[in-house]
Amino acid sequence: MGALVQDSPVEALLARTGAPRQTSDWGANARLAARGRLGRLGAPKRRDEYWRYTNPALLLADSAPVSERIHSDEPPVFDAVDKLLVVFVDGEYRADLSDDLTGEGLEIQTLQEALDTDIHWAANVFGVLESAGQKPVARPMAAMNTALAAQGVVIRATGKVARPVCLRYLRESDRADVMVHHVVRIEEGAQMTLLENGPAGARMNSVLEVDIADSGAFHHVRAQGRDHGRLAHSHLFARLGASSLLKSFTLTVNGKLTRNEAVVELTGDDAVAHLAGACLGDSDFQHDDTVFVTHDAQNCESRQVFKKVLKNGATGVFQGKILVQPDAQKTDGYQISQGLLLDDDSTFLAKPELEIYADDVICSHGSTCGAVDETSMFYLMSRGIPRKIAQNIMIEAFLDEAIAEIDNPELADDIRSRLSGWTERHS
Repeated sequence: MGALVQDSPVEALLARTGAPRQTSDWGANARLAARGRLGRLGAPKRRDEYWRYTNPALLLADSAPVSERIHSDEPPVFDAVDKLLVVFVDGEYRADLSDDLTGEGLEIQTLQEALDTDIHWAANVFGVLESAGQKPVARPMAAMNTALAAQGVVIRATGKVARPVCLRYLRESDRADVMVHHVVRIEEGAQMTLLENGPAGARMNSVLEVDIADSGAFHHVRAQGRDHGRLAHSHLFARLGASSLLKSFTLTVNGKLTRNEAVVELTGDDAVAHLAGACLGDSDFQHDDTVFVTHDAQNCESRQVFKKVLKNGATGVFQGKILVQPDAQKTDGYQISQGLLLDDDSTFLAKPELEIYADDVICSHGSTCGAVDETSMFYLMSRGIPRKIAQNIMIEAFLDEAIAEIDNPELADDIRSRLSGWTERHS
């Protein structure tokens, strides 16, 4: 195992926390390998290429800052959806608040149960996709998660799962420091939907590894919101087989600092990956989407659609890359990132990238930012719509391209209603 960087915040964290209990050899080896990766990589620094726009200091502090819980009578996102509910409180799995973890076409266990099993399918996924995703861009916070996270679920879909699985993160402590790691395997021809929502903690580090076999489909819809002081750093690592499908959407509102990373590799012909996000930020809010999609097979499609609405000095960041390997002919790659600035104090920073080594491809990227279109505002106001309501209509229309990436109309409408409530409260 490589030596840890001296005086690194990561070194201090590992020394204080230690590794969780292990019984299986494969689990212990995966943890040990992750600690070795972390030792070689060290902690992220502001001078690192993909951390230039986001200061990692708050994510690496010795303890989570106090983040006051926001209480609301509004029901949780996805509350009305028929689902299999899995609840975490301050990052700890709570069986008493969760549904029975069984379902047709579905196998689900806690992460610790899987790691305690000598022979388990998760051995081929846990830490494997995270490790592969460390090149060409280092992601040490994900390696730290693999080395330390004791909480999470492992899910194996063997058929077409009718009900979504909903991971709901609740919190009781103003200083909850949460680390969770989830592993998903979609078998050949199977499909499922995973939902995530809830305030989780004052600080959260999460990893989701998703392995999608040939002709499999995985839908992911996540809502991050409520607490204004929340810090969150999430990682999605996905590997797609032939003719498989990945669709992931994230709604983010509130929070002090949120960084969502996605690393997707299309390894089988005719695979499709769509990643989308809608973000609303106010005041000292900072939101960072960092995406890396690798096309390594023929006739594959990827889409990145990210929209941010920012006001009162909020900052939005988008770093998105499409890498097309030499054998990935007939690639169709699309990427768009847009920021809507509601005042002169807010900032949108974008770094779109294409790196193409094949010659028969269609790839495009675009990034824009600007204010609300006054001509459209005038049109709405000339028909008797008050200015604040007209601006809300413009905001919701601006974000809808990202929401449209959600296939399930019920889930998309729930997201739209939450956005409508936010714009009304923050008018």
